[in-house]
Amino acid sequence: MGLTAIGCQKKPVAPAAAMQAMPVQTAVISLAPVPQSNEYVATIKSRRSATLLPQVSGVLTKILVRSGDHVKAGQLLMEIDPRMQIATVESARATERQKKAVFDYNTVEIERQRKLFEAGVTSRDAYDQAQQSHDNARADYQSAVELRKTQEEQLAYYSIRAPFDGVVGDVPVHVGDFASPSNSPATVLTTVDENKDLEAYIYVPTERAGQIRQGLEVELMDNSGKLLEKTNIDFTSPQVDSTTQGILVKAPVHGEQLRNAQLIKARVVWSTTPMAVVPVLAVLRQGGQSFVFVARQQDGHTIAAQTAVTLGDTVGNTYSVTSGLNPGDRVIVSSTQFLINGMPVMLLGA
Repeated sequence: MGLTAIGCQKKPVAPAAAMQAMPVQTAVISLAPVPQSNEYVATIKSRRSATLLPQVSGVLTKILVRSGDHVKAGQLLMEIDPRMQIATVESARATERQKKAVFDYNTVEIERQRKLFEAGVTSRDAYDQAQQSHDNARADYQSAVELRKTQEEQLAYYSIRAPFDGVVGDVPVHVGDFASPSNSPATVLTTVDENKDLEAYIYVPTERAGQIRQGLEVELMDNSGKLLEKTNIDFTSPQVDSTTQGILVKAPVHGEQLRNAQLIKARVVWSTTPMAVVPVLAVLRQGGQSFVFVARQQDGHTIAAQTAVTLGDTVGNTYSVTSGLNPGDRVIVSSTQFLINGMPVMLLGA
């Protein structure tokens, strides 16, 4: 693959006979697989993340956790003053006991009336009335049982517990605050995030829609550019997000160094193409232009020819080169700060 040099080069000067050739080391330009990619901002999200809202109204009397605490499923996090509800539960239990006593009495009475009726002592009407009283007492007792269960379930809402193992997020409330589900918006007590089964949410511009596919490689990096892990796209939204005007793609996150809601960099690798690469040490910059010195033959001598290059992405300790060099060119990688265009050089190890 031939790459054409661009930019203006200084006219090489003929090496003076008295000018001593500088010893330099060179590297031969070769082709290497270079990923074609774009970098985006990604948000880390947990597949299990819960926002805890009150289901009853009342004053917060206990807050037993702090932001960042690791909690177990069912662990008590907060408590809303339950005293009125406890009184309601006790009243429901007392009513249940009363209805149970009436039902037990009518159970005994219906059996006694049955025997008397069968012995011809009482009439059918008296037996029927006893049967009706028994049925009514049973219905009352069953209703009291269900009411007591409902009130006990309601009492459980005054204890805010962790829905699963996870990490407590922000706790914006304080002891003494009034919490209510009917506020607009409802009072947010805290969040619990399970810091596993994480996903990177990446919004890709719509002009890239035709290139998105399952399995595309994604490199996740911190804000300094350090590679955290490599993953692959496993979900593509069928719709364009109305806010970002991008297409949501997701990639699973396996490492433990990332946290829910963290912002990181995500490089989506669209393809890998063989390209010429040049060592980072060989590249110089002047006036916004990148250039290298190429060892070339001229009039029987080897000279350093200043050559403008257009650089692409970094690949390890090399730059990909989109124009300016050809495979097989020898670029100078040592003493480059002392070189001038057309200066004679001597290749070490050549």
